Amino acid sequence: MIIEAIKALGVTEFACDSEPTKEAFENTYRSDSVDNPSITWEQVSAKIVELEAEYDSQEYARNRKDEYDALNQLELMSDDSIDGTTTHKDAIVAIKAKWPKDNSGPV
Repeated sequence: MIIEAIKALGVTEFACDSEPTKEAFENTYRSDSVDNPSITWEQVSAKIVELEAEYDSQEYARNRKDEYDALNQLELMSDDSIDGTTTHKDAIVAIKAKWPKDNSGPV
């Protein structure tokens, strides 16, 4: 997440030979390039918190989408058409019941 935060702060070039950490940032980051703004670890830390909050806020949408993506909807619709069943419709209704759009959470 450190690299993502640094890039989100407008840095176009940042590389580090080790695991990105506060120490690695402080030892390797240089703003002497025209493409790299002067940023501090405090700014990076704040951006990490912001990015994590944004990611966490989308968990519900990701979970809902994952359930829809797990269905082979075209095959289910085709099978239902041939067999006279409602498997596809039933699966969609179940997902909508579990993950309603009002974002109230799983049932």
